[in-house]
Amino acid sequence: MSDDQHDEKQTRDDFADAVNMTASELEKWLDTDESKEVGQKSDGGGESTGHESGRHIVRILEKKQGDYTDDDYAHMRKVIGYVARHSKQEPKGDSHDSRWRYSLMNWGHDPEK
Repeated sequence: MSDDQHDEKQTRDDFADAVNMTASELEKWLDTDESKEVGQKSDGGGESTGHESGRHIVRILEKKQGDYTDDDYAHMRKVIGYVARHSKQEPKGDSHDSRWRYSLMNWGHDPEK
């Protein structure tokens, strides 16, 4: 296995660990008001970075592994990093209806799963 193939396999494995929602679960979540209300919006307002990321994650989850592009792998690495960093910032108390959980879910990770 070449270094590139090893790196891609590691990225796929780490992505599978980070993203614990199915494409259909994530699509359904992205349609909710809660999903649309959290996250950093771009300068012009509109869709948040996390919401846009969620749509890209759905596209990745719906593809066959052999169809992944360099852009998909780059996005997978971004998701892995975000989920790892954001997971460490869990608020005290009940986080079920928190912006923290909702943001993670936009990135395909439900901390309650």
